[in-house]
Amino acid sequence: MDIVRATSGHLRRRVPEFRLFFNDLYSNDFNSLSMLLPAFYKMLKEEKGIGLAPSQCFISGVPGSFYGRLFPSNSLHFVYSFSSLHWLSQVPVGLESYAVKHLNKGKVYISKSSPQSMVNAYSSQFQADFSQFIKSRSQELVPGGRMVLSFLGRKSIDPTTEDGCYQWELLAEALMSLVKEGLIEEDKVASFNAPYYAPCAEELKVEILKEGSFIIDRLEAFEVDWDGGAVADTHNEQGKMMVGERVAKTIRAVVESMLESHFRLGQDTMDVLFSKFAEIVGNHLSKTRTKYINFVISLVRKASHINLEAQPMDVFLF
Repeated sequence: MDIVRATSGHLRRRVPEFRLFFNDLYSNDFNSLSMLLPAFYKMLKEEKGIGLAPSQCFISGVPGSFYGRLFPSNSLHFVYSFSSLHWLSQVPVGLESYAVKHLNKGKVYISKSSPQSMVNAYSSQFQADFSQFIKSRSQELVPGGRMVLSFLGRKSIDPTTEDGCYQWELLAEALMSLVKEGLIEEDKVASFNAPYYAPCAEELKVEILKEGSFIIDRLEAFEVDWDGGAVADTHNEQGKMMVGERVAKTIRAVVESMLESHFRLGQDTMDVLFSKFAEIVGNHLSKTRTKYINFVISLVRKASHINLEAQPMDVFLF
């Protein structure tokens, strides 16, 4: 054990060296991430009292989809994924924008009016993606390694319940209001389906147990206000406006690039869309405080699943 004597005379363990890998898609600007590192080290030292030098914490960016292999076998000790796994690798097969028949007119995601074939397509796509994620990480984690996942889901087995899809229902309402004003073509709304799926706990357990490499250490569901609980009173006009705008800004930051790509909206039209969305959300939350459901799952890789392949060599490209 690597132990040093502190100035107080007490023994303490020496701070180990860490290798941190940040993953995002190939299109991500990793230069922007790198520019944040000096401030990160400074924050650790000043606010947290952790004097972690760059020579003890080696940070890298790894481009690629997490729905496949990203790292060598048995090379990771801890994996953390936050607010990512509710995004699918693609729009479910048969629901793409170029599909001959659009099954979900006036909607952009699963809803009460969606045909069962559409619900099944979303469920199947999530199962395929999540199982591939679990399989890939099981090969990369060392035996006994841990994985913590946090992402949106739903409580009910029924995927059309409000806690799993209602934010998309209201966005579709805002889009259809622009159709009525002649700002968006109705066919464009009919051909757009969000690459998103909010699973229930039962779906997660099935895929984890089927893959077989992990022990479910903990699985918890938390209710989260759409606005993070920032606006206490939503029954007056000011509260409705504040909560609507706050939620609209959050959703816009996430989906604007998808909407721009599909609808080819200019900035002015996008502003109109999210202004309407804010109004719709404010009216909705003044009547009922719909919650997001956020899952947090802790998984431990089983010791019996040891990859006996030769250990990989580290290659550094400059």
